[in-house]
Amino acid sequence: AVTTALSFMPRPELSIRASSMKTIQKASGCTTRSLAILPSSLGRAFRGFSTRFQAPTSSNPPTKAHRCSVIANSQMPNMLSGLFSKVAKGGGSDQAYFLDNAPSWDALSQMAKAKMEAHGVDFWADPNQGPTHPLALKRTFGQPESAIRVKLYRDHAAWCPYCHKVWLQLEEKRIPYTIEKINMRCYGDKPPSFMAKVPSGLLPVLELDGRVVTESAVIMELLEREFPDNKPLMPRAGSPERARADQLMRLERKLFSDWLNWLCSGWDHVGGRRRVEAVLDAVNTELGAAGGPFFLGSELSLVDITFVPMVERMAASLAYYKGFYVRGEGRWPAVEAWFNALEQRDTYMGTKSDYYTHSHDLPPQLGGCHMSPEGETVSAMIDGTDGRSWRLPLAPLSATSLPEPYSRGDHPELDKLEAAAKMIKNHEAVAKFALRGPGKPGPRPVAAPLADPTGVPALEHLPAMDAALRHVVHALLVGVEAKQVSAEALQVSSSAGGPSAFTGAPVVSAAEYLRDRVGVPRDMKFPAARQLRAHLNYLIDQLAAS
Repeated sequence: AVTTALSFMPRPELSIRASSMKTIQKASGCTTRSLAILPSSLGRAFRGFSTRFQAPTSSNPPTKAHRCSVIANSQMPNMLSGLFSKVAKGGGSDQAYFLDNAPSWDALSQMAKAKMEAHGVDFWADPNQGPTHPLALKRTFGQPESAIRVKLYRDHAAWCPYCHKVWLQLEEKRIPYTIEKINMRCYGDKPPSFMAKVPSGLLPVLELDGRVVTESAVIMELLEREFPDNKPLMPRAGSPERARADQLMRLERKLFSDWLNWLCSGWDHVGGRRRVEAVLDAVNTELGAAGGPFFLGSELSLVDITFVPMVERMAASLAYYKGFYVRGEGRWPAVEAWFNALEQRDTYMGTKSDYYTHSHDLPPQLGGCHMSPEGETVSAMIDGTDGRSWRLPLAPLSATSLPEPYSRGDHPELDKLEAAAKMIKNHEAVAKFALRGPGKPGPRPVAAPLADPTGVPALEHLPAMDAALRHVVHALLVGVEAKQVSAEALQVSSSAGGPSAFTGAPVVSAAEYLRDRVGVPRDMKFPAARQLRAHLNYLIDQLAAS
């Protein structure tokens, strides 16, 4: 867990992994095997602790000795030694048990179905039909399958910003297409069939009438040219509007450059912030020039689609790593209005991620992001390690909610229902996935710390995890307070209490593992994801309290 946590650090800090492990082992007397089964919350806490001391400036650059002293001279070994000894000894008399008295999956399914009918929603509907959906694999938009000329290869987890552009363009133009999902290198292997077509392995890739096309800008230009009758998204070539659109595309590249230069570096923090503020001033001015809310006026264009992935990720990452808010504080009102207008479109909302997902998917793609002291408080809120943000009751969402604005707001009953419905539909796979937490690390680790595609789940705890997930889903459907006064209450004690009782320790590790890997939009929308994370914490806290 500690090794995994350290992999979040920028690459120059990776050299302290081995020394950190040895220091902690020496202080705790634990074996490497004992360290490997620490709950993921410890890894998250250690990551936040270690990066807290890494705020170099141009006048005080970090040294290897400084990085190592963060561990060797800190209070961390003393703080953790008690926990480590309990892990090494198997927990001793502090073991927690819980009863398998939650409703069955069939009963939960019937409850969810009745609730969906009452609310007029269907979270089990075919993702290929209706609004934009991250699980869709074939989009016909009401046309016959013979109309499909396009195949998009995009990444499984919806992390890739360049895939995001093309995906959003296809949805806005309603071009019939199919999807094949490919791993990014930072979280898995690419299939040989794909590598045979695209030796570079880079995403996105488009096939048009069997022709393979790479590079997002080339793909987007091709789609505009080949499908002119499907909602043109660029002004006519040679027009003044087109000249302005081309100029705005250059502004997007400057924004991209200034954002990454500040995000990924610990040098010239003040200058990096100043340059980002200046480019956002320019973006704000351009958004208002044609009357807004979009760059070319009242209608969304390819300019907006080009900006969307980068500004979305910029807002998330700068809040997390720099404590810098792009939206939510009103400094750039046209940018705020642009985000709010985007969030009224189902096409965008079907592709939109959240701050937590982006804050952790960017480092393995970029080679690391630099945490500044200003980011520590905000990152704790986004990670849910502040003791409030991922715990019930959740604060409401709005266009000005911080750390993460969300102009559509939250609808707690529907959000909990969405999370419950997704869990019910996939409960067998989810339980096995979560048990990678108390299981064994995979033999082939990948760059993304939250991914372990070859991890070995601890399937001996499958009945316990199944019971725990049923408790979580039941709480999502009826509410924690109602659940805890019912016959199906989550009952935790320090004694086994009969054959239907399960050990809590592996469940806590599995629940933490799952909580930290709920991805948006891959798994569900942001409001539902925060409900699931908070309800998993309800389970974790109940078991930990005992």
